Amino acid sequence: MAAAAAQEPEVIRDKAAMRAWSRRRRAEGKAVALVPTMGFLHDGHLSLVSAARAAAAGPVAVVVSIYVNPSQFAPTEDLATYPSDFAGDLRKLVATGVVAAVFCPPDLYVRGSAGRPTASASGGAASCLEEAGGHAHETWIRVEQLEKGLCGSSRPVFFRGVATVVAKLFNIVEPDIAVFGKKDYQQWRVICRMVRDLDFAIEIIGSEIVREADGLAMSSRNVHLSCEEREKALSISRSLVNARTSVLNGNNHGQQIKDQIVQTLTEAGGQVDYVEIVEQESLTPVERIDRPAVICVAAWFGKVRLIDNIELQAPS
Repeated sequence: MAAAAAQEPEVIRDKAAMRAWSRRRRAEGKAVALVPTMGFLHDGHLSLVSAARAAAAGPVAVVVSIYVNPSQFAPTEDLATYPSDFAGDLRKLVATGVVAAVFCPPDLYVRGSAGRPTASASGGAASCLEEAGGHAHETWIRVEQLEKGLCGSSRPVFFRGVATVVAKLFNIVEPDIAVFGKKDYQQWRVICRMVRDLDFAIEIIGSEIVREADGLAMSSRNVHLSCEEREKALSISRSLVNARTSVLNGNNHGQQIKDQIVQTLTEAGGQVDYVEIVEQESLTPVERIDRPAVICVAAWFGKVRLIDNIELQAPS
């Protein structure tokens, strides 16, 4: 007998319909698990779906949201060119066999005096930060300490946008569980703190980084790398693995380790945004690796900004 075809997830675009769907699933005795994404899905995203399915002890309804969040892009950033392939995303989610619904709203923000989305001057999607006046969206969530430093230094509006849209998704989907990838380490910690501080009754799962066979951390932006840039970008994961080996061999001098990573990336042709070693939960910098820490890296290769990290335990 042929195997049954995978059931296609229900595609939901309306906020009220999404909330009603979740409440029906909960009335059926199911937990609701949310995987927020911006689409252009790869195996890293699909690992989050698997983690969501495994997170609940009993029956679970997995929801994947696909929404390119304009509020986390400054007007000068790559919102208009962010890759998209909804049909391909849906095929991948169908193939998992575990996704019950896909939430893909057209817009989650009230825009301008007429309340309508607008386009940027270049003809692409517009950052919410370009909107002002009238009845435009003006309520934001700040996780004031954790959003500083790391990506927050060069992208000052990013975590305000992330925290706000995730809170909106939580209020719409009303999940019991939400899964975030630890490649975006600071983002994961910001969401954990927001959930704790604002009393969301949601379990936040941090899922491990998924890498290509050559070690490059999976990212939707990798598609924009040329073959040469992609080869050079392997210096990120290579430098992080070497740093962890150094720590395991007893080197706990943070600055020495950071300098070596910067040298490796620069020699490979990368433009370093930051290399920082921080405590895992508070994200405060550590000079000596004498407690659980994480090395976080952001670097440009060509026009593509890549981030990566590796968690460390203190040398014994």
